Amino acid sequence: MSIPAPPWADGIPDFRNQGVWLRWLLAGNGLLALLALARNRELARLPAEMLDLAALTEPALLLGLAGLYALAPWLLRQRPARAWAVTIGWAGAAFAAADALLALSFGMTPGWRAPLAGALGAAGLLAWFGLLAQGRAPALSEARLAALNARIRPHFLFNSLNAILGVLRDEPRRAEEALEALAELFRALLREHRELWPLSEEIALARKYLALEKLRLGERLQVRWEMSESPPDLLAPPLLLQPLLENAVYHGIETQQAPGEIVVRIAAGRERVRISIENPLPPAGRERPGNRIALQNLRERLMLFYDLEARLEVSERAGRFCVLVDLPRRKTP
Repeated sequence: MSIPAPPWADGIPDFRNQGVWLRWLLAGNGLLALLALARNRELARLPAEMLDLAALTEPALLLGLAGLYALAPWLLRQRPARAWAVTIGWAGAAFAAADALLALSFGMTPGWRAPLAGALGAAGLLAWFGLLAQGRAPALSEARLAALNARIRPHFLFNSLNAILGVLRDEPRRAEEALEALAELFRALLREHRELWPLSEEIALARKYLALEKLRLGERLQVRWEMSESPPDLLAPPLLLQPLLENAVYHGIETQQAPGEIVVRIAAGRERVRISIENPLPPAGRERPGNRIALQNLRERLMLFYDLEARLEVSERAGRFCVLVDLPRRKTP
């Protein structure tokens, strides 16, 4: 699973995505408002006319989206022309059904205007999603740069090498393991970051990073992992944990005189995965700049991977800084 296409690639939205639903509803209601304004002849009657249109449009929109949600896996496997035809046809059918239900309720005769309006509206929305996909195309190459911007700070490399040199004579085996971990860490940083990868690999990479920092900081760095067993097919963005842990070490541990604890919590539910990283706040006067840059980069990467379905929140309480990442559960096909 990768990020080369947003959830509306080729103008075919993934109707299982919450962001697509929100945009579809907002656009549909926007078209409703424009139609009401275009046909209005007396401003005082505008609210009543909008209510009349909404009585048809809202049920039709929800019925159409419910059907497209069920069809979404099939639509995404089809050629764009076929997916367009089915989507437009279903939208017309949904408006026809809503119009027929209203006509039956009020003893009226169903017309052809409602299904035509639904089909034309769906075609316009699909064209709009296609333009959005084209507009976001330049951001795809920038996504790789955003991932690399979350890389390990240069000072970490020099500090790690100095720490390895410090134990090389007395503990050569430990120094060798640290060099292997350092090589693996930088290999991961230099790879392509367009693909989701197993969360278990992300956790293993984070542990290697923390082991290197432990070699340098000793007992000043305490780490507590609180997590259930991670399914091997569970996917997450690459370099999700490492930048957050690096921030926790840089801002929360290195600024402390006494030992400090980082707490990592990972909980995988049936639909969502919640990850939180907590560290002590720096003492007054010892704050370091730059924390928000890494967080903003991570927010942009989550947006590219998940659109509106993922969120990142930060909070401070009881002298602790906490980052919460909430992701939709994704598994290997």
